[in-house]
Amino acid sequence: MNLNTLKKNDSNTILFHSIIWCFFIVASLIQFYEGPFRINSDFYAQWISGIVLFYLNYFYFIPLFLLEKKYWHYLACILGLITVFMTLRILYFIPEFQMVIPKEFGQHKMMNGAGKAVFNDRFFHRKQPFAFKIIPSFFYILVVAISTIIKTLSEYYNNQQNELIAEAQRQAAELIYLRKQTNPHFLFNSLNSIYSLAHKKSDLVPDAIVTLSELMRYMLYETDNKFVFLEKEINYIQNYIELQKLRLNNIENITINIHGDTKNKFIEPLLLISFIENAFKYGTDYKGAAYVKIKITIVGTVLDFFVENKVEEYVRDPDNSGIGLSNIENRLNLLYPNAHQLTITESDAKYSVHLNLKLDKIQTSM
Repeated sequence: MNLNTLKKNDSNTILFHSIIWCFFIVASLIQFYEGPFRINSDFYAQWISGIVLFYLNYFYFIPLFLLEKKYWHYLACILGLITVFMTLRILYFIPEFQMVIPKEFGQHKMMNGAGKAVFNDRFFHRKQPFAFKIIPSFFYILVVAISTIIKTLSEYYNNQQNELIAEAQRQAAELIYLRKQTNPHFLFNSLNSIYSLAHKKSDLVPDAIVTLSELMRYMLYETDNKFVFLEKEINYIQNYIELQKLRLNNIENITINIHGDTKNKFIEPLLLISFIENAFKYGTDYKGAAYVKIKITIVGTVLDFFVENKVEEYVRDPDNSGIGLSNIENRLNLLYPNAHQLTITESDAKYSVHLNLKLDKIQTSM
């Protein structure tokens, strides 16, 4: 957020507060409309002191004491300030208290209709009860209550927003790490495929390099986006499968079927490739024959992905296997919470992955 934006936000906040205070002050003037009351100096004293109390409580007392759990300090400051304001109003502004003259100062002198001086014992003997003196303080209690509620709710909302921002930044950093991890993993497998062709002195090496360059172009220029077109992602998968076919001796049992409309739909880049890499890695025997079946179906905004491969009888390296699968599971949990269903089935002969994904969740985030 730049300086101009901050200044604009501050100006809007000041304007909003000013409008709210004007509304309350004008609303309080209703009692003077066609009533026995008249506006006196205490009216202004009450609102000025109330506004001062509101912002002192909002900006200083609550952050310094209440939110720090210094409850006695907070209570002392609030009561002390209310006492000061009430004392000043009783001594200088509230007319009901100014009309009461203590006995030692004598009787109150008034003028009658004929212009003669008379003494009125009504003021001489009247004494305001203590309860009457604390009634004006209810206004300050209300002001403190409102400012406290607004401030605590504001702090709670800000804390929630900060937690959401921190979580979003954490997820973004984790996704970047997982995505960067995917690229070297894929490149390692692809270079192994080309090395296998080169070792056989195959004439298909140039085609394999061209196909790899297409894959790398997609990875360099498309996958930095948050989401990519589903059509491009599937084209990337098809290029990867063609690269794998170049190095294999028997490709009869490698199939990919795509059904449904892939246009104008989006998906997280490089989301499915790890499952397919895993299928080729463990679905290829030592003779170069592979059994990999891939089916992608799009119905509306739901993508149904299925891949199956044979499980060859050899021992997996626990230090190097499973990197791609754990990667993709973490990304699914981060990007598609409650919007995907992943089922992995493993038997003695076959290994299958079934992923059901709601693409409409992605489209609303574009």
